[in-house]
Amino acid sequence: MKTIQLARKNLEKASQIGELRNQCTIIRTTELAVAQEKIDELEKKEKELARLAPASLLEKLKDAANGTDEESENLQHLLLAGEIELTEFIQNYRSLRTLYHWRMLLRLAATSSVPPV
Repeated sequence: MKTIQLARKNLEKASQIGELRNQCTIIRTTELAVAQEKIDELEKKEKELARLAPASLLEKLKDAANGTDEESENLQHLLLAGEIELTEFIQNYRSLRTLYHWRMLLRLAATSSVPPV
């Protein structure tokens, strides 16, 4: 008789157990979503910080200086081809070369003050 009563109690609690399992699943899923969101946010911040790392900034400065150097060379070719006037060439070339040297000096100063990674 006692066994039958225990069996009935267990059957009565089966629906309660199922409901509690569902609640646990919902809680886990919710917590997982929040944790995944936090991980995504931290990974985004990590990428942003990597983009602003000294080595990355120095590389960007070098690329900018090289681009300015190429631009001034193209300007020379335009002058030699007779496609621009001398006064326009002097004005643009001077500003490009000034920018190029400013960027190279800035990079040199930064390279000497930033410890290697």
